[in-house]
Amino acid sequence: MNAPVNFDNLEVGFDVPALPGMDEADIQTPCLILDLDALERNIKKMGDYARAHGMRHRAHGKMHKSVDVLKLQEKLGGAIGVCCQKVSEAEVFARGGIKDILVSNQVRDPQKIDRLARMPKLGCRVIVCVDDVANIADLSAGAQKHGTTLDIFVEIDCGAGRCGVRTTEEVVAIAKAADAAEGLNFLGIQAYQGAMQHIDSYEDRKAKLDAAIAQVKDAVEGLKAEGLEPELVSGGGTGSYYFESNSGVYNELQCGSYAFMDADYGRILDENGKRIDKGEWENAMFILTSVMSHAKPDKAICDAGLKAQSVDSGLPFIYGRDDVEYIKCSDEHGVISDPNGVLKVNEKLRLVSGHCDPTCNVHDWYVGVRNGKVETVWPVSARGKAY
Repeated sequence: MNAPVNFDNLEVGFDVPALPGMDEADIQTPCLILDLDALERNIKKMGDYARAHGMRHRAHGKMHKSVDVLKLQEKLGGAIGVCCQKVSEAEVFARGGIKDILVSNQVRDPQKIDRLARMPKLGCRVIVCVDDVANIADLSAGAQKHGTTLDIFVEIDCGAGRCGVRTTEEVVAIAKAADAAEGLNFLGIQAYQGAMQHIDSYEDRKAKLDAAIAQVKDAVEGLKAEGLEPELVSGGGTGSYYFESNSGVYNELQCGSYAFMDADYGRILDENGKRIDKGEWENAMFILTSVMSHAKPDKAICDAGLKAQSVDSGLPFIYGRDDVEYIKCSDEHGVISDPNGVLKVNEKLRLVSGHCDPTCNVHDWYVGVRNGKVETVWPVSARGKAY
């Protein structure tokens, strides 16, 4: 699944947007490009932080959906494995050689449970989240059928308002059931506060996490009282990892977007009131787009519209430019305000996407660029794996 791409028989444009050795100016657009220097600095920085704070970092694969990027996170940042949201996504990473996989979601469908229970045969540890004691029997049956073991995280709803249980009593009940079930191993707690990750204010984010941390601490104490101390307490994202890592209760982070840094995350503020994309993290992933029309003197039209990106978190911004602005888009076109008429037809621009996760999911390839040259081309390995 993660065999090196053989470029010998591939054609630029027909098969791939670029080939190694090409100039960045010759890349076919619209496509995703990675600034490899910035990406590597982000990955190393998170790895150094996690190690310095005694934390494991399980990188979130739903962001980039790439075995190659995950392996870079393991190599340069010490990531211990991957978080996935869907079984099909996890299967791609398992076949790609990743050895520690968390499906940070509930798996209830019988066929999906069957696939999940087969995955350890690929040589990886598989962890899955549970928020209903009734799920335990089905997971146990699947594991016994295939002669495998599934590790269990009890998921706590610590503020996101989605999956997860709310009380310590519920956490203990599910953990006890998992501990007693054949083919299952109670491993720990999933406690990711997703609802606060994009709150602008550092203090407001901290207040949300303080409440979550208190809830998780209570659950841990409840488990200890039953002789079920969790080995792992996992959570933390790009907007909150510093809170979890200094909590005294979490020991595993699940950050994802830090590596690419999109516009929505970039606008949130650090402890000193500074945007996190202006010092904490660098923009490393871009939609490369070309100007295709300038029939209107004050507007340029580019080839990156709705089908090249997700705008659920807002429009992209044009990287490194304050004289032009991406102002709206339709299916195949992006409209750029160009009041001084500075852009030229075929000129290429780097767009920072509003939301990197769904944007990556509509592309087949990452083009890795260094010093103006294409160094590598990686498939978006788990693209479209939503089941």
